[in-house]
Amino acid sequence: MSQNLPRARSVPLPTRAGTAARKVSPGDRLAATVPDQPSAPAARASTPRLIGIDLARGLAVLGMFAAHVGPDPSDGGPVGFLMELARGRSSALFALLAGFSIVLITGRPEPRTGRAGRQAVVRVLIRAVILLALGMALTALDTSIDVILAYYALAFVVALPLHRLKAGVLTFIAAATALVLPQDLFLVKVWLDESSWGDTVIAHDPLSGLGDTDGVMDLLFTGAYPVLTWIPFLIAGMAVARLDLSRPVVRARLALTGAALTVLGYGGSWLALHLIPNAYAAVAAGSDGDAPGSAWWSDTVGEPTYLFREWLLVAAPHSQTTPSILGNTGVALLVVAGCTIALDRLPRFRRAVAPVIAVGAMSLSAYVLHIVAIWALGTDDMSDSSEPLVLLGFVVGVLALAYVWKRLFRRGPLEYLLYRITWPARFIR
Repeated sequence: MSQNLPRARSVPLPTRAGTAARKVSPGDRLAATVPDQPSAPAARASTPRLIGIDLARGLAVLGMFAAHVGPDPSDGGPVGFLMELARGRSSALFALLAGFSIVLITGRPEPRTGRAGRQAVVRVLIRAVILLALGMALTALDTSIDVILAYYALAFVVALPLHRLKAGVLTFIAAATALVLPQDLFLVKVWLDESSWGDTVIAHDPLSGLGDTDGVMDLLFTGAYPVLTWIPFLIAGMAVARLDLSRPVVRARLALTGAALTVLGYGGSWLALHLIPNAYAAVAAGSDGDAPGSAWWSDTVGEPTYLFREWLLVAAPHSQTTPSILGNTGVALLVVAGCTIALDRLPRFRRAVAPVIAVGAMSLSAYVLHIVAIWALGTDDMSDSSEPLVLLGFVVGVLALAYVWKRLFRRGPLEYLLYRITWPARFIR
């Protein structure tokens, strides 16, 4: 007696508007089982949180505008306070979202495997090469800006082997690197200061001949954004990308974690500088800023004029210390959580911040454009009184340009260039 087996139904494939649906062939049905792309519900669920990430990235770009062309924080008042909030914290947010992008490329919520996974890895590596070249070219313009792109390029390569890990493991690694690597960097700098091996490396480094930099030594240890102490931000961003940010409870936990890290970083620095004997005196004597008392949270403390261990207690955003990494990561998580929560809870908010979202969606183009504009306009030589107007012009200009561009095109100009250049990765077997 024959059995009546259930017959597979023919279901219509998704089609573009105005075209007729067709039946699924056996080959189509087999292809549909390959998990290269998320299902339709998952794709729809991802849209709001990705827009929230674009909003956070747009705020990071505008924050870097404020740090580069805005009034000096030492001017004081509400404007000076806002400028100081932007310094260092905006670049840390940008770095955290760079880690988020690594996971977006290599697959989320689950990493791509097989051929698709290998192609994704090659795409990240190609992007790193382009970012390195672009960063070196912008550095060669010799503006007052410490261009971050070359550092990001190397950090992409360093963080890439972690792209398959789960959120919990990534969180542990981010915490461990934040606790250990700043101390390692301090020891490396002491070693470099007492020996000549760094000069030997620089002399044989081809990157050092491409611009007024120390090449790989600069990118790893001695530059403004050394990979050794900025890699925790990227790993933390990779951990965030593994979370389901469409769930309110996840967003709430992310916000609470951000608040805890902010208090731990800045508050811990404040306590350490006050409780450890002569710590503040050492920071005041060894830094070149005008406000050593702000060392627990502000860049106005300046830079260290020599190597001394008390500097490791400072939490100023660019101090390359454990407290600064913890505090900056906390602020970045608060911004990401706030953006995703606001877009979910306030429908009209999305229309109000649409230009900022557009800037975030083409953040590389906006970042490069503002550095080229600084070089072309010579804003480094403008008077202090003109800085608020310069900042206003940069912000209004990029918001208008990005908003109009995104209404006409899917990607920003440099984003499209990266997309086209990484296209050969499809041929990877």
